[in-house]
Amino acid sequence: MNTEKYKKIAGLFCFMMAAVQVNAQQLMLQYDKPANNWNEALPIGNGRLGAMIFGNPAKEELQLNEETIWAGEPGNNVPKNTYYNIEAIRKLIFDKKYKEAQDLANETFPRQAPSGLNYGMPYQTAGSLWLDFPDHDHFSHYRRDLDIEKAVTSVSYKVNGITYKREFFTSFADDVLIVKLTADKKNSISFSITSTTPQLVSKVKTEGNRLIFEGTSGSNDNKTGKVHYTGQVNCILKGGTLAATADKLVIDKANEVVIQISLATNFKNYSDLSENPFQKSKTILEKVSQKNYKTAYQDHVAAYQKYFNRVRFDLGDSPQSKKTTDVRINEFNTTYDPQLVALYFQFGRYLLISSSQPGGQPANLQGIWNHKLNPPWDSKYTVNINTEMNYWPAETTNLSEMHQPLFSMLKDLAITGQESAKEMYHARGWNMHHNTDLWRITGIVDGGFYGLWPMGGAWLTQHLWQHYLYTGDTEFLREYYPVMKGAAQFYLDVLQEEPQKKWLVVSPSISPENTYQSGVGVSAGTTMDNQLVFDVFNNIINASKVLKYDKNFADSTALALKRLPPMQIGQHSQLQEWLQDWDKPNDKHRHISHLYGLFPSGQLSPFRTPELAEAAKNTLISRGDVSTGWSMGWKVNWWARLLDGNKAYKLIKDQLRPAPTEIKGESGGTYPNLFDAHPPFQIDGNFGCTAGITEMLLQSYDGAVHLLPALPDEWRTGNISGLKAQGGFAIEEMKWDQGKIISVTIKSNLGGNLRLRSYSKLKGRGLTAAKGENPNSFFKIPGIQNPGISQKAKLTGLKKTKIFEYDVATAKGSSNTFYAEK
Repeated sequence: MNTEKYKKIAGLFCFMMAAVQVNAQQLMLQYDKPANNWNEALPIGNGRLGAMIFGNPAKEELQLNEETIWAGEPGNNVPKNTYYNIEAIRKLIFDKKYKEAQDLANETFPRQAPSGLNYGMPYQTAGSLWLDFPDHDHFSHYRRDLDIEKAVTSVSYKVNGITYKREFFTSFADDVLIVKLTADKKNSISFSITSTTPQLVSKVKTEGNRLIFEGTSGSNDNKTGKVHYTGQVNCILKGGTLAATADKLVIDKANEVVIQISLATNFKNYSDLSENPFQKSKTILEKVSQKNYKTAYQDHVAAYQKYFNRVRFDLGDSPQSKKTTDVRINEFNTTYDPQLVALYFQFGRYLLISSSQPGGQPANLQGIWNHKLNPPWDSKYTVNINTEMNYWPAETTNLSEMHQPLFSMLKDLAITGQESAKEMYHARGWNMHHNTDLWRITGIVDGGFYGLWPMGGAWLTQHLWQHYLYTGDTEFLREYYPVMKGAAQFYLDVLQEEPQKKWLVVSPSISPENTYQSGVGVSAGTTMDNQLVFDVFNNIINASKVLKYDKNFADSTALALKRLPPMQIGQHSQLQEWLQDWDKPNDKHRHISHLYGLFPSGQLSPFRTPELAEAAKNTLISRGDVSTGWSMGWKVNWWARLLDGNKAYKLIKDQLRPAPTEIKGESGGTYPNLFDAHPPFQIDGNFGCTAGITEMLLQSYDGAVHLLPALPDEWRTGNISGLKAQGGFAIEEMKWDQGKIISVTIKSNLGGNLRLRSYSKLKGRGLTAAKGENPNSFFKIPGIQNPGISQKAKLTGLKKTKIFEYDVATAKGSSNTFYAEK
């Protein structure tokens, strides 16, 4: 072989190896030092079990969670004898005595839970397992990573010339946490295992060669902690010895150790704590102990990748991807790193898969990861934005099954919520306020200022209708129709006629956590409430048509629908937050609840409702960019819906800044482990940004499948596959270059008309110019009333971008490819 030819082949080989190495780093969080705190540890989970892995060579911590370890016991938190005070608050509001109304609300529903009541229970940790390695304090060649393509985290380092490796995963196949310890020299693995917990009632012991740790959840307010849990630890050794002391397992001079950890509680459902945690954890452990590590690993990866591999996303690469993740976050705003965006997007999908599995509990305020007994906001389900945001990526990023725990919780709430509807409002159906927990509470939480918002069920039930729009599953719709109907019944009964325009409004309520006077937020007919009731009523009317029954109820709902207030554009050219023009130009509040109609709802559109869309834009500009992590995540989605990709990307960059070290605040940011910061940690911002990136690439709420609706200038080249659109359409692959679509292949899972919207002319078999409304019923657009517009408003019009719309008839199961005209 001549030298020149050899150089070419060698160069090609090196290029290919470099490409492989970059590929291997594509979906990897990586670090060159152990975690110094919880926000640097790496999360693993299988929906039910969660763990945070710190990676300390001398003293490894596995901080453990199980999704049903919550303080307290079964029981609702509905206050008695409040109906007449609620009636009095309504009257004060309509008499414009707003301060008096708020005072009565605060008196009726105090900020702290009164005696005999509670404001929900905290989600709690099981504690930690500790692996103590003598003489591993001085180490070198350290690496720690989380491979989100496999849901496996690893640690490697050298001590005294010996390379040690650790692998951790929470098995999706076998429902246990598995750890593998290896060394490249025989008889080198010596360590001990024990457990600690902050729980007041706990015990650690050994039985045979197993470590057993037990505990009971905490008591809070008027509830006694009654969730009992048992963890069991089994070690399988190659070489060496295993000995048990009273509260430790001691391994000496092993070649390899596989640790299997099971954890279970007595929780059966929200009203039943009759499971046997010891027997349940034992059964799980004995089943997995029959598998060798290789099989268990392969089964876990296969079960996880069944979901994760559905979506691929590539924005290109840069030298930044070779750096550690914490450094990349620090440098993101000043250095080109498109791959970090793709990693961040997929990390959101990883977290949803890992914290919300069919048959389990929904992802809470921290997913399933929490190291405290009293975490921030109790790590409950906060449903005035946060729980909903957790599930925004579920349908669009092809993780529909992950939605199931939320749906299951809605069935529970439709039962417990009948108590609050009847007792507090004398209404049919069911309702809840802005928080719930494992016990499915539906009463007010945190008092009359924060909690007098009877709209939680209205927002959560939107997820049921969205699931139908994306899947076309009529059996699902039939199963959950009673839940949707119960929510609609409640609002039919509680809507009040406001005295001036005779509109029907919800009263009393609030625009979540905001005020229009100092200390006063209680009001009637807030914009968000009106938008939510509008969607609740439209959804039940449309569901009735799809299922072809309950026409009388649908007709009565339609009559009330016509009497809801239109949206209002105020004196500052803003979308009003309240029915009255009370918005303050200097308001920077984190909640911008009245933009619900822009996203996640689809009531506002730059194409259909340009005046309302412009007013929403003015509101966003007035509120500013930097805020809490979840608020910035929501803003990414709003700017995407306003078709401003560069602004949406600016919010992503704001979020991908290093989070501040303080544990409280509203500055957002991202921790070294890619967790979202409020601060402190809340998982919703991760999910919000993943959903927002999706909205930048694909939208289908507005009567058409819009390709690359809000592509920022920095994402000039890329491709994505696996995203879902309404009507059962799936993006098999979409490519773009120089900021313009090249080609897209779309699969039709349900058949029917596919309407495409694009900024480029398209060509392809069967394409015709679109005319009129989309005949596909999954893309039906509700009629929006013309807004009321203040005489002081100065609307200048939105910038218009030329679009091309096409229709193509599709057969069920068919795939169609379309190309940009050159």
